[in-house]
Amino acid sequence: MPAVPLPRRAGRRTNLGLLALLLLAGGTGVLAFGVGTPLPSRLVTAVHGAAGLGLLLLGPWKTVVVRRSRARTAGRRDPVAAWALAALLALTVVTGVVHSATGATVGGVGLLQVHVAAGVGTGALLVVHAVGSRQRLRRTDVSRRALLRAGGLAVGAAALWGAVEGGLRLTGAPGGRRRGTGSHERGSGEPAAMPVTQWFTDAVPDGGDDVLEVVAGGRTTRLRAAGLDRGDTVTAVLDCTGGWYAEQEWRGVRLDRLLAGTRLPEGGSLDVVSVTGYRRRLPLADASSLLLATHCAGRPLSAGHGAPVRLVAPGRRGFWWVKWVRRVEVVDGPWWLQPPVPLQ
Repeated sequence: MPAVPLPRRAGRRTNLGLLALLLLAGGTGVLAFGVGTPLPSRLVTAVHGAAGLGLLLLGPWKTVVVRRSRARTAGRRDPVAAWALAALLALTVVTGVVHSATGATVGGVGLLQVHVAAGVGTGALLVVHAVGSRQRLRRTDVSRRALLRAGGLAVGAAALWGAVEGGLRLTGAPGGRRRGTGSHERGSGEPAAMPVTQWFTDAVPDGGDDVLEVVAGGRTTRLRAAGLDRGDTVTAVLDCTGGWYAEQEWRGVRLDRLLAGTRLPEGGSLDVVSVTGYRRRLPLADASSLLLATHCAGRPLSAGHGAPVRLVAPGRRGFWWVKWVRRVEVVDGPWWLQPPVPLQ
């Protein structure tokens, strides 16, 4: 059967719609790693999911565009990159949907990791594909009619996302109970059931350092980890970017108590450094809500979960919760003067 004729402008609109959705999905996917508070994370995750599912709405039109383009450029353009882009995009969408619905792992690897890896590959090939197409923006791309069509696509994508979310809740699927960040519950109240994960550039050390250095006010104080259990507790959710979360009661010492009596700079920050060299910088103003934990759910931390001391940072994603803390330093500089995600 011959391909359905498609006006050239319609093909261009389809491509621009796909590009916009891909950029939105990619941007919100990156942003989702850093947002841990409930409402902002839910909004970011919803936009990310709607943008990803919106790609399915343009699938039939893109199929026609591809058929027409293939007939016009037969023998003049290598189709390998285009097919690779299509395959990676399909893998990205499928793994995202299945992770949202089930939170499953395959061979010990979470589907979220596969989703992220496929998304990164899709982004790289998208740049190659966009450069090769050599299309420039036109005034008609931002016309009133074009904006109305974009609004209709946005409404359709949001409706599809809402239908999927509603279906997960009605059927009682695990995805219907996931957190606003998209993470699934693993081991709340049972530390031994929590997955042992860390940032991909980090690794579990052979042994945690039993001495903690606190540098503040021009003075360095060395403390034994065993003496850091001052009875301060906080119930907080550890929400890992690996796609799981657990709510636990953490016990140790609050950082504001640890720094009491020390001359502190206004607008300063806290550098928290692991024995592995992994570090994060947090606002000094948050010291009263930050905890150096030695226990979880009434039990001493395990090595995989940061023993002998780990940082607990409520409202922040897991990569802020520095494990195997060796050094806490007060610095006279803004906390945001660091990469948004760890690079070491």
